Amino acid sequence: MTTNWAGNLTYRAAHIVEPADEAELIALLDRAGNDGTTVRVLGSRHSFNDVADTDGVIISLAGLAAADPVRVAPDRETVRIPAGIRYGDLVPVLEGEGLALANLASLPHISVAGAVQTGTHGSGDRVGALGTQVAAVELLTAAGKRITLTRGEDGFDGAVVGLGALGIVTHLHLDVEPHYTVAQTVFEGVRWDDALSRFDELTGAGDSVSLFTRWTDSDVIDQVWVKARTTSTPDDLSAFGARAADGPRHPIPGIDPTPCTAQEGVPGPWYDRLPHFRLAFTPSAGEELQSEYLVARADAVAAIQAVRHLADRISPLLLTCEVRTMAADDLWLSPAYGRPTVGIHFTWQRDEAAVRALLPSLEAALPASARPHWGKVFTMPGDEVRRRYPRFDDFAALRAQLDPDRRFVGDYLARLGL
Repeated sequence: MTTNWAGNLTYRAAHIVEPADEAELIALLDRAGNDGTTVRVLGSRHSFNDVADTDGVIISLAGLAAADPVRVAPDRETVRIPAGIRYGDLVPVLEGEGLALANLASLPHISVAGAVQTGTHGSGDRVGALGTQVAAVELLTAAGKRITLTRGEDGFDGAVVGLGALGIVTHLHLDVEPHYTVAQTVFEGVRWDDALSRFDELTGAGDSVSLFTRWTDSDVIDQVWVKARTTSTPDDLSAFGARAADGPRHPIPGIDPTPCTAQEGVPGPWYDRLPHFRLAFTPSAGEELQSEYLVARADAVAAIQAVRHLADRISPLLLTCEVRTMAADDLWLSPAYGRPTVGIHFTWQRDEAAVRALLPSLEAALPASARPHWGKVFTMPGDEVRRRYPRFDDFAALRAQLDPDRRFVGDYLARLGL
């Protein structure tokens, strides 16, 4: 397959290479270095833009992941994993050890390194983006040097969300905790005016809360998904006009909910409730595009109101829109760097020309704290994206240190000024 998962991007490289072991990976880097060829690394192809694209060499780490076992640290507080492993394939190993992650993205189908390197996140007021679970990053530089950056060391906060610009991430060390269970309930009937006037109360109703809307009704939210550990009791949402759904729901109303994780308050393992979709099923609606803008929590109401005002232009192109939250972090290129953050995620119909025509208006309407998700469709100019990250210059300096010949800088990163 030479396209991304959504099918909206055909990779420019003549071949996508999947090395079977690290020796083969180093040989690929050597050849690329001799030829002056740009190298980019693919995860599970769930990016909707050209962040991983190049006309040079594209490397998939899937083959390396298949032959590299997950290793639990003696203190059982971290695990060392191959970068190319998918969350859904990591989960059975953790479950067998009685261990768990603090959070997951909505899809278990994505690779761990790909998600971390692009700043992907789950949901929860008190939970950080997926990169905050990383305790150490192992990199292979363009010169074939192996380096490990550990939490607290110089450069670590720049390397976790690294956009593949610093080297090839070969392994990650993730924080883990004992197994826990979660119950998930979908609510309907929540009024937007109530939600915005008491936003903190609503998003704090569980450990993870997602608001779904198609913006066809600017007064009522389609669905509110509340996920809570069974050691706590989710808040009563009746004051918001909420009623529990009378059966399972898909985030896109009218779609078969079978691929979704169990709802209706039925407790289950953490990995089968925190994502919206189960690994055994194709996620979401199939062909689609995605955009996401992450704003400072202090600007959340203004950002949502800006989207509401564009509802008549957004809804004809939309499959669904999700609003979710995350805690602040210290990772230089994380969309949640330096502030509690609210993500406004758009799952579009696959009409890229129409979506790209709309996005400049949407981006202009959002508060200046909005940062586009690195792996999704956006039109914000690179210099403006850079301005929204206080540590971007520090990241550029780290990139120059680790990859002075720009071996990993493709067109996407060049547009960002790297």
